[in-house]
Amino acid sequence: MRVLVSGTNGLIGSSVVAHLTEQGHQVSPLVRGAQTGRSDDVRWNPLTGVIDREGLEGLDAVVHLAGENIAARRWSARQKSRIRDSRVVGTRFLVEALAQSQQRPKLILSASAIGFYGNRGDEELTEASDPGTGFLAEVCQEWEAVANVAREQNIRVVNLRFGVVLSTEGGALAKMLLPFRLGLGGVVGSGQQYWSWIALEDVPLVIEHVLSCDELEGPVNCVAPVAATNRQFTKTLGKVLHRPTVFPMPGFAARLLLGEMAEDLVLASARVLPARLRETGYDFRHAQLDDALRSILSR
Repeated sequence: MRVLVSGTNGLIGSSVVAHLTEQGHQVSPLVRGAQTGRSDDVRWNPLTGVIDREGLEGLDAVVHLAGENIAARRWSARQKSRIRDSRVVGTRFLVEALAQSQQRPKLILSASAIGFYGNRGDEELTEASDPGTGFLAEVCQEWEAVANVAREQNIRVVNLRFGVVLSTEGGALAKMLLPFRLGLGGVVGSGQQYWSWIALEDVPLVIEHVLSCDELEGPVNCVAPVAATNRQFTKTLGKVLHRPTVFPMPGFAARLLLGEMAEDLVLASARVLPARLRETGYDFRHAQLDDALRSILSR
């Protein structure tokens, strides 16, 4: 397959490009900024309305992962606008450009997030669950809506709702490792909030599964089968690292440190199940948290 991939400099994107290339697919990165030297790069800049339309011809699929890092800095009004626009404006621009192609792709896999569900306590959430409320929930709903416009061009759309991606190379786990290795880790807030996660090793395998599974359309929860509460996650990470976890961070301290971001990213609870992946026979490489953390941290 010829697959266009955006967000290739990110944690997920770089992993997806490497895996799909190893599997024999022809991967074309959708890139901004300076030239990378690759002959198969497709250039774009959604903020200036520039895109290499010739490079969009003859694609079999698009994996759209581009978006501002939601945890890069505190959520000022300006930063929230950057987070939203990088997803909504960028996705709308790409979908409109693909619609004008002579040879359109059959499939778009567009990133989203389990932030779609908002703060839902211990409620079990599947792809059929209603959307939640809050900043991230609103962004995810609008993000998915603009991706779904591609269906008007008979393009199959899959909304990949990612949970917390576990890797030592970036993301939440990488930021947690230093304090935990120093024995300074502990639960955040009540510790009862659910964190739905997926090992980075599973992510490109999930994407390959979706590319080959014609029955998958619409939302797909990209999370492991068993979510963990923050307390369970904390204790498991401490056990794997052989470190105590006795330094809690109260909710008010998290809010002082992170501002509004704390509510949506560390204090919100989303117990998400990968119903569509299980129904279509995806076999998780890492289905249990302790196994995932041991594998990740042994590398």
